[in-house]
Amino acid sequence: MKIDILTLFPEMFEGVLGASIVGKAAQKGLVSFRLVNFRQYSGNKHGQVDDMPYGGGGGMVLKPEPIFRAVESLTESGAKTGGEIEAISDSKKPPRVVLLCPQGKRYNQKLAEELACEDHLIFICGHYEGYDERIREHLVTDEISIGDYVLTGGELPAMVIIDSVVRLQEGALGNAKSAATDSYSTGLLEHPHYTRPAEFRGWKVPDVLLSGHHEKIEKWRLKESLRRTLTRRPDLLEELEETKEIKKMVEELKQEL
Repeated sequence: MKIDILTLFPEMFEGVLGASIVGKAAQKGLVSFRLVNFRQYSGNKHGQVDDMPYGGGGGMVLKPEPIFRAVESLTESGAKTGGEIEAISDSKKPPRVVLLCPQGKRYNQKLAEELACEDHLIFICGHYEGYDERIREHLVTDEISIGDYVLTGGELPAMVIIDSVVRLQEGALGNAKSAATDSYSTGLLEHPHYTRPAEFRGWKVPDVLLSGHHEKIEKWRLKESLRRTLTRRPDLLEELEETKEIKKMVEELKQEL
């Protein structure tokens, strides 16, 4: 996977991209990163990438030229029609161009899994009041928000998405099963975890986890996942495909609670 990041502050990414799971994935060759300061595509001696909004108003708006030029420089074909990126051929997928924006689609695990299947991602990290609308209309493929709040720029959201996508690459995690059982991957919040010692300050690990009975352990984990989801994120259960076993467990839990 290739990941390109358009940003005015490339130094913000140095620690994130070189450490932990993300850094190890890059070392293994599972992913490569390019940091592009789109100020170098401004086309003016002052490196200006923003301007006042037409019609007045507070703040500055990112100009279309630098961002279009930067994205176009990262595409292999360079072929454009009306400013939109095209693939070289039907067999070559164009990159997903992601605009980090509080107006975008809210990010979740399902979208992370979708992006993790792409070969090439380009992230555009904005600043100031916003983007020229033509960037949205004719350049990007996705607008994504990581939550209902506003940050000073798109760098932190890009880091969040990159981390969640890279860890899903085959070989990125030490245990391939880890990602498959994460919260949200199954549609539920993950069950509680315990490790040694079996007793700590009088608090004991549930007996079932020490039993060695795998069928009972899996049943306990499913029920605890349902319990946690029911108490913390009941909205997730509305989209869950319920089996007879799950329906029975949910009814039992509702009576317990």
